[in-house]
Amino acid sequence: MRIHVVGTSGSGKTTVARRFAAARGIPHVELDALHWEPGWKEAQLDVFRARVAEALSPDAWVVDGNYTKVRDLVHARIDTLVWLDFPFALVMLRVATRTLRRGVSRGPLWSGNRESFRQSFLSRESVILWALQTYARNRRRYSALLASPACAHLRRVRLRGPAEVEAWLRGAL
Repeated sequence: MRIHVVGTSGSGKTTVARRFAAARGIPHVELDALHWEPGWKEAQLDVFRARVAEALSPDAWVVDGNYTKVRDLVHARIDTLVWLDFPFALVMLRVATRTLRRGVSRGPLWSGNRESFRQSFLSRESVILWALQTYARNRRRYSALLASPACAHLRRVRLRGPAEVEAWLRGAL
């Protein structure tokens, strides 16, 4: 069992992957945790790829994230691709709520990084701005990916909202 959960920022990739992994007793691999260095620096590509290869070495896991620079490593090993294809309004509400919560709590994320209100709402590095800019592109990209011959051998799951996620989790667990 090797599952890749994808979807636009704010769709709930990490939450779904974490829940599935915990219920099955298998590792959860969060690509963001392998990608980000302290000070919001991106890991060097060779370092990131080595981290991903190591994390995906066990026989079973659930990985979440949208990094095309390691997709070849991830997709060489997966048997299931899960796409969280939620409506725009829901994604934006979730990403704004999560970002506000993180900005207020200032809890540590990957490598000790923290989201700040200023960074999240008033800068070009805003995850909310990122979600706005990438939502439509990600929908086109994942729609094409799931329909591509390269994924024909995979179990492909497209979940269009929280109710479908819950039903899938109930059936998959």
